[in-house]
Amino acid sequence: MQRRERVVVGMSGGVDSSVAAWLLKQQGHDVVGLFMKNWEDDDTDEYCTSREDLVDAAAVADVIGVELEAVNFAAEYRERVFAHFLRDYAAGRTPNPDVLCNSEIKFRAFLDHAMSLRADCIATGHYARVHRDGASGAVELSKALDASKDQTYFLHRLTQAQLSPVLFPLGAMTKRDVRAIARREGIPTYAKRDSTGICFIGERPFRDFLARYLPRVPGPIVTPDGVAVGRHEGLAYYTIGQRHGLGIGGQRDGEHAPWFVAGKDIARNALLAVQGHDHPLLYRREVTALDMHWISGTPPALPVRLAAKTRYRMPDAACELRARGDAGVVATFDAPQWAPTPGQYLVLYDGERCLGGGVIDAPLAATEAEMAASAKAVGIT
Repeated sequence: MQRRERVVVGMSGGVDSSVAAWLLKQQGHDVVGLFMKNWEDDDTDEYCTSREDLVDAAAVADVIGVELEAVNFAAEYRERVFAHFLRDYAAGRTPNPDVLCNSEIKFRAFLDHAMSLRADCIATGHYARVHRDGASGAVELSKALDASKDQTYFLHRLTQAQLSPVLFPLGAMTKRDVRAIARREGIPTYAKRDSTGICFIGERPFRDFLARYLPRVPGPIVTPDGVAVGRHEGLAYYTIGQRHGLGIGGQRDGEHAPWFVAGKDIARNALLAVQGHDHPLLYRREVTALDMHWISGTPPALPVRLAAKTRYRMPDAACELRARGDAGVVATFDAPQWAPTPGQYLVLYDGERCLGGGVIDAPLAATEAEMAASAKAVGIT
């Protein structure tokens, strides 16, 4: 009798990972659920849902008939993800901890623990697909069938070793189908709301949370002409493209249009603000990126035409990618991109295939030449 493959599934207590585990069980695998606790500094019911999520994961495991183990990765998370998060915010950047959580926790610490449980494969509820070359053994990461739920942006820093044992059971499914299966099979999380935002912050006010770890250093909010229009509470608490929370009045149209963060002057501790969503200072045609990671292990021959995202929810945008002398890259987009943000990620695609990406290192404020070029490109004079 052939031995069943042992698959350790990351079960978060949400509907996606619940259905992923159910599908693998239906396929005949020996399924073990693993619940990861990654934060415990202020593990209270007010903001942190880990207790509720563990209860939900246990209820799902009971319904579908699999074992569930809970493991604490809080120390690893603090060292590998949260410390980086604080360093970036202190430097005026806006990090994306979900990307590091995947590469350092969900597909490293979790993978190592799963292997200690004699796993043949691991699986998660991510919306993505993997393709394996039978001859070479190389693994490619591709977009999910459901484009609105595709999560390759958050998975772009995974390596061949991390992707090789991974299964994404939901990669060829729509979210609607996933919820329908959960409801039909009596999986108790079928109607549970998707989690949003940064996992360790939850629903709490972001600025209040960050102020516990980084000092408030107030300073001026200035226009491109240097006119002070308000006060900020600390550059770390704001991100490029941010509209709400500036404390500056402004209506939707005309000279009282809403204000947006367009840059940070670290030396002067000044926050640059502009009026209007389409102000030229919010656009960049060229975006630089450092700390490049290529899923295949080697970069493509540069220069090359690719597609890229500078934010998760933005559509792919055509660009030419060329090398920089410091091992970084420059993406020159066919159309200016809105509010590329230092610390976020430039993620690169060749059709449906995710190639990898790097950390955006665009200037914190546009030069006069960039401003003029962007204004012309978006029709603003």
